[in-house]
Amino acid sequence: MTKHEVTIIDYGCGNLLSVQRALEHCGANVTLTADPERIYAAKRVVLPGVGAFDPAMEALKSLGLVAVIKELDIQGTPLLGICLGMQLLLEESHEFNVTRGLGIIEGSVIPVPERSVEGTLQKIPHIGWNELIPTSEKATWTNTLLHDNEPGNAAYFVHSFMAVPADSIYRIADCNYGGHKIAAMIVKNNTFGCQFHPEKSGDVGLKILSRFMHI
Repeated sequence: MTKHEVTIIDYGCGNLLSVQRALEHCGANVTLTADPERIYAAKRVVLPGVGAFDPAMEALKSLGLVAVIKELDIQGTPLLGICLGMQLLLEESHEFNVTRGLGIIEGSVIPVPERSVEGTLQKIPHIGWNELIPTSEKATWTNTLLHDNEPGNAAYFVHSFMAVPADSIYRIADCNYGGHKIAAMIVKNNTFGCQFHPEKSGDVGLKILSRFMHI
């Protein structure tokens, strides 16, 4: 069986081993690299991420990867951002101060609300399993990365900030946290983002990664 090539960007801001193992479980041939030329030539690219937005962007800049990642979007290379990696796809973050992002998808990153819509305090960060629900723009997940999943399937989240795309058309799925709709998965052309961790989301996540590998 032919292995599907997936390149993970190794820029010091992600738990790469769990992502690598999940992709390999799905049958991928995985390469970890920070080499701009290898990333530019890759067939599929994963941008993982944990931690804060500003240091992550600084790391990408120092490695000369910002322009490379933007070019991946332009040339249509499948690109998947995970957790912080998804947030980096947007134009800016309001974490501590305003920091410019990659600007591939229009929108901003803001704090997860500390209170529910009813006014009660809720735990920050948002940690744990939460159901994925279709957005008003995506009544069906047919031909998306969620094609093999169903509404109500749960994924594993760990985050204090959330992406807010400028246009709801970019949202594939949301989750509900205290009555607030949080963008759980976004897409623009062949660039995708998961706020949750597919590599920690059991069969739900493996189905997403497998679908990404076949784009």
